[in-house]
Amino acid sequence: MKKMLLWGLGGLWMLFLIVSLLNNSRWAPAPEGRFKMIAHRGVHHIYDPTGIGRDDCTAVRMLPGQEEREIFENTIHSIRAAVGMKADMVEVDVAPTKDGNMVLFHDWTVDCRTEGKGNTRDLTLAELQGLDIGYGYSADGGKTFPLRGKGVGKIPTVEQALASETFKPFLFNFKSKNPDEADQLYAILKAAGRDSLKEGDGFYGGEAPVQRMKELIPGIWAWSKPGVKACTKDYAWMGWLGITPDSCKNGTLVVPLDYQWAFAGWPNRTTARMEAVGARTLIIGPMNDRESTRGLTYGNQLADIPVSFNGYVMVEDISKVGPALIR
Repeated sequence: MKKMLLWGLGGLWMLFLIVSLLNNSRWAPAPEGRFKMIAHRGVHHIYDPTGIGRDDCTAVRMLPGQEEREIFENTIHSIRAAVGMKADMVEVDVAPTKDGNMVLFHDWTVDCRTEGKGNTRDLTLAELQGLDIGYGYSADGGKTFPLRGKGVGKIPTVEQALASETFKPFLFNFKSKNPDEADQLYAILKAAGRDSLKEGDGFYGGEAPVQRMKELIPGIWAWSKPGVKACTKDYAWMGWLGITPDSCKNGTLVVPLDYQWAFAGWPNRTTARMEAVGARTLIIGPMNDRESTRGLTYGNQLADIPVSFNGYVMVEDISKVGPALIR
């Protein structure tokens, strides 16, 4: 019995040794370059995300201290400011208008941020650009609305965003499941003479438009929630066996800031495995009840990212995180 126990312990030790050697990050080649910060919605008003639902109004949950900030998400001013704060990429939300245009706007309806009512996609470009996107912001639960009148006419078209002179890649978010929106966005990019593959643009959101964008631009970085979930979940256990799952091929691995330890070979070995199958790696903020794409909100969180990591980092508050970058 004692001998069997010793053999068992020896086997476990050998297994541990093999797993450790397979996933030793130090023995993997050091990735080139530094990580790239993605400014989620550009520069925007930070809100309390506790218990927030997918379609809940966030403008009325603006955190105090931002009452004088006249920069609104998904606007030209926001994009330029994010780049000025060291963003390497700017995330924007796209939505088609009733009259065949496409604008940058996050919400399904205009009820939350503006004085208007109705579905965003049911309004014309003129109607949307006539609205005040600062109308619904409040830091005291709706008692006062300090930004009313500050956001009139600031909803831009995709064309205007592309011409904003940022010279940085965009991460376009499809809020809809309609693949036609991918065709519409692609037509706009093509008409503007933008080579998204060369510029390093990315696309994510609904599975159907994401898949369509992959067909329109082979090799482009595009991902949907099901694809990310499959790759991340599969690698979380298969990686320890030295296996890169098929679900990660040309996909995206999402690593929460506080769960980096759970990924085999982190960071160098993980990066090498993902690069070998054409996948990208994205670090997001700590795991909690917040949005799945919510990023870093404090500058000191950068210290938790390995110096050798060269993938993407989603940033929620670029105004705090960007200036903290000293690498």
